Amino acid sequence: MKYLFSILTIFSFLFASCQKNSNISQNKSIQFKVETVVDDLEIPWGMVFLPDGTILISEQTGELILFNKGNKTFIKGVPEVYNNNQGGLLDIELHPNYAQNGWIYFSYSSNIENEGKGGNTTIMRAKLLNNKLVDQEVIYKAVPNTKKGQHFGSRLEFDRDGFLYFSIGDRGNRDVNPQNIKRDGGKIYRIYDDGKIPEDNPFYNKDGAKKAIYSYGHRNPQGMAVHPETGKIWIHEHGPKGGDEINIVNSGKNYGWPKITYGINYIGTKITDNTSLPHMEQPLHYWVPSIAPSGMVFVTSEKYPTWKGNILVGSLKFKYLNRIVIENNKVIKEEKLLEGLGRVRTVRQAPDGYIYVAIEQLGIVRIVPE
Repeated sequence: MKYLFSILTIFSFLFASCQKNSNISQNKSIQFKVETVVDDLEIPWGMVFLPDGTILISEQTGELILFNKGNKTFIKGVPEVYNNNQGGLLDIELHPNYAQNGWIYFSYSSNIENEGKGGNTTIMRAKLLNNKLVDQEVIYKAVPNTKKGQHFGSRLEFDRDGFLYFSIGDRGNRDVNPQNIKRDGGKIYRIYDDGKIPEDNPFYNKDGAKKAIYSYGHRNPQGMAVHPETGKIWIHEHGPKGGDEINIVNSGKNYGWPKITYGINYIGTKITDNTSLPHMEQPLHYWVPSIAPSGMVFVTSEKYPTWKGNILVGSLKFKYLNRIVIENNKVIKEEKLLEGLGRVRTVRQAPDGYIYVAIEQLGIVRIVPE
């Protein structure tokens, strides 16, 4: 059954300082309606669009769903997930040459060691044949396992050169993992599509380092996207109480967590007095209070001409889709969309040019301009 929501957005007043800017159209909102495409989903953590128009959806509980023409098919052969709090079956990404090679990439929490000590983030690739995952290959497994249930990451993204980037959160061990390049957790990683590690990774020749690490000092990145013009990897990450961040990922850089932060502990006490330190990167943008961001996409579609170049980010905490206008790597405007529909887990621009948004306890909706 499909539900149709009609939402009329309010045209926002433009900042006076932007009125002379040639990109002023990017500040404008649009009128749109919201159509439910897939209903009755619990926590749709990731989704991708296959060449035949079907949607492959990961439910955090460990179910993989193929949606085609109103019908759901539950895929067989999904690996067992360590489903603990924030863990489970997480993101999905297609190989850039999926039409030729059929590789699909997954991030999930697992205990493939079967040693009963909890779990950690795992990256696997597989192929889909007759509604079953086949040719499964684990291409990265974070260690050690822990029974802590928070901060698994975990987004996947290919860059223009075919490298696979993925995020792993600090796993709730902020004082040990993020600043230590010899340990997994609190990092962005970069590997080849088959799991091999590029020799030009920044710590490849560093004794004892995790060679797949590309940047460090992160807390829990759950949004990742390629900038449509520069090709750079952009991320956002959860802060503690306040201090969610947007960052541009650069090789070998330290993004500071928990040595620097704009947030505080959930109980209100300080984590640190420092919001900046030498040799640590400043965020492009940060939110106080936290919005709990999840999912991230740059809008490039002609269907949303006044949104082109904007970033869309889900807010779990406040239950809306955030439209972010960027100029010269600075946020100049934000707009709340889809308020009240639920916790926005992820957002994608599909091959048909429309924006699709996965909302917890609802399903997947499509934004259709009017």
